[in-house]
Formats: sequence, structure tokens, C-alpha cells
Amino acid sequence: MSKRALILGVSGQDGAYLSKLLLDKGYQVIGTSRDAGLSTFFGLHRLGIFNKVLTVSTVLTDFRSVLGTIRKYQPTEIYNLAGQSSVGLSFDQPVETMESVVLGTLNVLEAIRFEGGNIRFYNAGSSECFGDTGELAATEATPFRPRSPYAVAKASAHYLVANYREAYNLFACTGILFNHESPLRPERFVTQKIVSTAARIAAGSQERLRLGNIGIARDWGWAPEFVEAMWRMLQQKNADDYIIATGRSESLSYFVERVFEHNGLDWKMHTEIDDSLLRPSDIHVSRGNPGKAAQQLGWTPGRDIDGVIAGMCEQFHGVGDGSGRVGQ
Repeated sequence: MSKRALILGVSGQDGAYLSKLLLDKGYQVIGTSRDAGLSTFFGLHRLGIFNKVLTVSTVLTDFRSVLGTIRKYQPTEIYNLAGQSSVGLSFDQPVETMESVVLGTLNVLEAIRFEGGNIRFYNAGSSECFGDTGELAATEATPFRPRSPYAVAKASAHYLVANYREAYNLFACTGILFNHESPLRPERFVTQKIVSTAARIAAGSQERLRLGNIGIARDWGWAPEFVEAMWRMLQQKNADDYIIATGRSESLSYFVERVFEHNGLDWKMHTEIDDSLLRPSDIHVSRGNPGKAAQQLGWTPGRDIDGVIAGMCEQFHGVGDGSGRVGQ
């Protein structure tokens, strides 16, 4: 009998790539959205797999909704990718962020505990929990220093997962993922904003790219590779938490410069700093050490920031499936 995976929050970037990965491995895939009747499921359509995923409505902040979905579909694996996912937006919507991430995660853990059985649970953590890592890459033992409502929420969910794993012997783990990008990113994420704006300017648009703090440095990886790590976490003998990263950080200005170079443009001629885009607090440098994932999961990144930029820019030059491969 094939494995059955329940992906909570399937409508996002990671949900789409994870769905494709699991389908290719022979899983039955059920994907949830707050309102499956209204969601566009852009990523699933972009990857050509929408008709292969059963999409259902589930509200993670409603315990009855979560429990009902788990009881109905009896998944062997649950991937929690749901919740408010924007750091910037969390400053404007802190309550929604806390409820969707923390209460949502708690409801899933409680539902799994009630149902018993052998459900394996993956929770999407975040590198934002570490705050500013400085020049020393974070490991799984690095203390959390969250600097946004989003990071506080993710840190709380991380500790909930660890508590339920220890207290109730659940197979529950958190993937502490550093930034990971792809053509499926919506434009409210700065990487896609940069890539799409540069492409429009190269095509003749007279607009300018407006950015906030371009001095920040991030560890950018490739989303299709990161979802492979999620799956590997649930195939281990024992549940544990893992950092998923490339180990290389570059500034946002580096990202902008390389994207504009891909389009044959000088970025300084087309960008401007907009103070309204600055956050109340920000992380200067974020870098992760994926050594534990390499040793225990056998996972290593195939692309660093330069590969990520190339893959994202290709979406405007013949990419057909959103994977970063150039279409023929």
C-alpha cells in the first residue's frame, strides 16, 4: 500500500515542489488550503500536477477542522507548511502570524496525539529564529534570538514540536530552513520582486526597483532541493531537527547586481532605496551550517546563490516547469 502524505499549506512554493517530489515517489498526496475552492494553487498548476493532488479545505487554527481532516484521510506523513510566511508582514499582522503558526502547529500535534498510530510529522521551521548569526554559521545548537513576530512564532512552534516529541514519543521534527527560492515565489518576496522587475526593465519598462536595506546578507538555497531534505527527515529511524542551508551568505546588493547582469543591465541605474521598506528590526547576516543534514540525512545542496539566481532568471527565458531547467 502506497504512503499517504498530507501537506498542510500546499498552495505555497514548498507545497508545490514537495507534492511533485512525493508523487514521483509513488505517494498519494492530499493538500490543504484554508479555502480550497478559492485558492488558485498556482504552484501545482505551474508544475502540471494539480489534477494529481487531492485538495481539501482545512483551517489550522480550528482544531475540529484539523482533526477531521486527519481522521478522514489517515495520512502516514504530515508536512506542516501552513501559516503566515512573510517576515515583513508579521510586523503588520503579529496576531495572525502567532495564531496561524503557533496555534496551527499545536492543533496538528494535538490531533496526531489523539489519533495515535504511526503518523510522522514534519514542521517547517525558520532560520529567522536565530536572528543575526554574524560570521559564524548557525548549527542546531545555536541559541534562538528571534527579531520579528514571525521569528518568535516559528521559535515557539519549534519548541512545541520538541516538547511533543519528548513528552508523547511522537515522530515529530522541525526543519530549520534558511532562505530558499524558486520561480514559484510570489512577488511579495524580495527575490522574486528583484528578478521579475529586472526582466520587465530589460523588456523596456521604465520602472525602478525600490528596495529597503540592501546590506543584509542571507544564505540562499534552491527550494526544489530543500523539499528533498524535508522528506528525508521523515525517513529516519528517529525524529530530530535539522538545519537546511548552503553555508554561503551574500548580501542583497550582490543578489540584485547578479540578477541585473543576467539581464544585461547595470543595477545601479535602475534601483533606489525606499525608507518605507525598512523593517523595525532586521537581521544583518544569516548563515547556516548544514553539516548535520549532510552526515545524518545524506543531503547536500546542489545550488548556492549563483545557481539560485540563474534558475530564477530562467523563468523569463523558456522555463516550462518551474524547476530551473530551460525548456526546449
